[in-house]
Amino acid sequence: MLRPVGEARKFALARDAAEFIFNRVPNDTVLNLDLPGVRKLRSGKVRDIFDLGDQLLFVASDRISAFDVIMPNGIPRKGEVLTQISYFWFAQTESFQPNHLLSRPGDRLPANLQPFASQLTGRSMIVKKAKPLAIECVVRGYLAGSGWKEYQKSQTVCGIKLPPGLKESSELPEPIFTPATKAETGHDENISFAEAAKIVGAATAEEAREKSLRIYNHARDYARKRGIIIADTKFEFGFLGGTLLLIDEVLTPDSSRFWPADQYAAGRGQPSFDKQFVRDYLETLDWDKNPPGPVLPPDVVARTTAKYLDAYQRLTGKPL
Repeated sequence: MLRPVGEARKFALARDAAEFIFNRVPNDTVLNLDLPGVRKLRSGKVRDIFDLGDQLLFVASDRISAFDVIMPNGIPRKGEVLTQISYFWFAQTESFQPNHLLSRPGDRLPANLQPFASQLTGRSMIVKKAKPLAIECVVRGYLAGSGWKEYQKSQTVCGIKLPPGLKESSELPEPIFTPATKAETGHDENISFAEAAKIVGAATAEEAREKSLRIYNHARDYARKRGIIIADTKFEFGFLGGTLLLIDEVLTPDSSRFWPADQYAAGRGQPSFDKQFVRDYLETLDWDKNPPGPVLPPDVVARTTAKYLDAYQRLTGKPL
């Protein structure tokens, strides 16, 4: 976690952050997106979804939230990273898992979206319209977050009995499927597989579990060879014409816990490739975790951007 530091260290952090921002990262962010003439269907914590008739436009902004509060300033290039990592994983898994993609990285935008190219390029995707499942499909390979909290009380995670003696961040004997409800506001709530089956039907829940575990296992093995542990992740699926498609974002630092493999040690929390710098910074403030959120300082913004970009480069083998 970030700790209070001396004035010299604070100055060094600010200097390094400023150098990073101005030399490596564009100092502008896309926070609020409106496309005149294109109907916006939904605006979430990060993504904006627009109606293109028989298709949808997904746009990942640079907004960042922590403790369910959207911060007033964003993280440069974050939306780009999320979109391009999702494109990467869709391509990695499409041989065995159908998805909702219609566009590909580098595709020219349709004529009606060309006026907005500066806002959309690199951070948008055009997808098929699918009917999303009413559950989140979570896979856990390691004991962290809410799973660790539950295990300490009952040696279970979402009702699944686990062996005794596991520590925080321990690798599980095998990955487990732990579905959750979808919350419009606040946190999703963990539920048992039986509860998930009541919501979406037994056959669909079973299919979602099988697909989630297969994708996770594939991605976990791939990422581990590139220095990243995928501790857990959240998938979204949707039906189109009777086929269950992988939709939304896939295996990004926003939907997953990415840990650097060379720093992993069970028995403690792990450093990560996501917004942990933001959370750690906010924990040092006298802030009640209710809106509005505080403005993030340059060093926290820069270090968070660097983590997102590092995750992309490690996974794909190239800089963004």
